[in-house]
Amino acid sequence: MAQRMTRDIPVADEFAGAFLPLFAWLSPAFPVGAFAYSHGFEAAVESGDIVDALTLRSWIGDVLRHGAGRNDSILLAAAWRGARAGDDDGLAELNSLALALSPSRERRLETLSQGDAFVVAINAAWPCQAMTRFSAREKMGVAYCIALGVAAAGHGVPLETTLRAFLLSFVANLVSAGVRLGCVGQTDGQKIIAALRVDIDDIASIANLSTAEDIGGVALRADIASMRHETQYSRLFRS
Repeated sequence: MAQRMTRDIPVADEFAGAFLPLFAWLSPAFPVGAFAYSHGFEAAVESGDIVDALTLRSWIGDVLRHGAGRNDSILLAAAWRGARAGDDDGLAELNSLALALSPSRERRLETLSQGDAFVVAINAAWPCQAMTRFSAREKMGVAYCIALGVAAAGHGVPLETTLRAFLLSFVANLVSAGVRLGCVGQTDGQKIIAALRVDIDDIASIANLSTAEDIGGVALRADIASMRHETQYSRLFRS
C-alpha cells in the first residue's frame, strides 16, 4: 500500500495574528446583533429608492464613500492609533465624537448597541489590556467602530487589515438586509459585495492615512432614511 506523504505547513504570522481574530469578531456568530439593523436602509426600500440590484449597489456604494462607511473607518483608525499609544483621554474624545456623529436616534442605537455588545464579548472571550482600560472608563456606552479599533490594537491586528475586514462586514450586513427585504436574491447580493471590493480597498487606504480632522460626509438621503425609519409603520429592523 502506498504511503501517503504529508508535511507540516507553518501558518504565517500575519494570518495567525491578524486574520483569525477578525474572522471571529466580524462573523455573524459574534454576538453584536448586527442582523437586527439596516442602517436606515429599510426606509429607503419602503420609499422606493431601492428596488433592485442596481439601486442597492449604488446606495451602499454611496454610504461607503460619502457616509458612515468612510467616517466610521476614519474613527476606527484613530481609535486604533490611540489605543496603541495608550491615549485614554483621546479615546474618550473619539468615542464622544463617534456618538455625536449619529444623524438619528436609531443610528445612535445601532452603533451603541453593537459597540457595547462587542465590548462585553471581547472582555469575556478575547480579553486584552487596551480594551480592559478603555471599557473601564467608558460607562455611557461605546460606538462600535471605536470598540473594534481598540480591540484590534490591543491584539496587535494590523490597522489596514482591520479596516478592510470592517468595511467588508459593513457591506455584507447591508446586502443581507437587502436580501431579507426582497430587493435582491442571494447570488445578486454576492455580486454586489464583489463589485464593491474596489471601493472597500480605496476607503480602507484613505482611512489608514486620515485623522479625525478628515471626517465629513454628504450621504444625506441615507441619513434622512434613518430618520424616517423611526416612524415607519411596518418594519423588520431596529434601524
